[in-house]
Amino acid sequence: MIQKGILILMLLMTDPGDIGKINATKSEAKKAYLAGDYKTAIEKYTFLVDSIGVKEDEVMMNLANSYFQLNDTSNAMSAFQPLTMSSNPKLKSVANQQLGVLSNRKGNFEEALTYFKQALKANPANDDARYNYEMVKKKLEEQKKKEQQKQDKNKDKKEQQDQEKKEDKEQEQKDKEQEQKDQQKKDQENKDQKDQEKKEQDEKEKKEKEQKEKDKEQQEKEKQDQEKKDIPPSVKEKLKDMDMSEEKAKMILEAMKNQEIQYLQQNKRKATKQRDKTKPDW
Repeated sequence: MIQKGILILMLLMTDPGDIGKINATKSEAKKAYLAGDYKTAIEKYTFLVDSIGVKEDEVMMNLANSYFQLNDTSNAMSAFQPLTMSSNPKLKSVANQQLGVLSNRKGNFEEALTYFKQALKANPANDDARYNYEMVKKKLEEQKKKEQQKQDKNKDKKEQQDQEKKEDKEQEQKDKEQEQKDQQKKDQENKDQKDQEKKEQDEKEKKEKEQKEKDKEQQEKEKQDQEKKDIPPSVKEKLKDMDMSEEKAKMILEAMKNQEIQYLQQNKRKATKQRDKTKPDW
């Protein structure tokens, strides 16, 4: 009643010529709206609201719906927003419902659900708002389910990646340990080989030394045998009769030889001395 009284007061204060212009523009705007010519309807309704100051619920609702039909989401939401404060429960419900549809189109499901709740609160008989509420609620649950699945998948993926990293690290450590073992084995083999080579070399040198000693012993033996052979059998018999060993006989012979050599050397020195011609030859 208050809003109607204000409207009547405004009409009384408005110039009759302006009233005619307002009514004509309303008529043109509504005609264009009903005909689906939403661009023309928007021009007419915008003129009424912005230029003339008409703020009637029907004008505002038709302007908002015209934007809605042209998929002009931003302007549509701006036009519907004031209507959510309307004293008319049905208009308030419709405005919230349309805002819910626009939010749903933008993918803002929780925001859409809030608008549909407000639409049903304003008018529980708004079946479109109820249907949209259930539809968006289901969509939101599916979205949350997908997000949870995605989170679980990402979590599983991360755990798998962490496990792979752990396994890679463990494998890397195993490879490193195996490499160290292989190197130690190689070093040990090289050491064993060097030890074996040294052992073989030592054995070789030992054998050579033993062989030299054997050769030396053999030479000594051969020399002794040869020296034994140098004593005639008759002398051996005499030595036997004299009860003298061959070794002792050899020593005596050696001494005699040395004396003989010394005697010869002395005579040689005397023979080289010049004779004194003043003395007789005797």
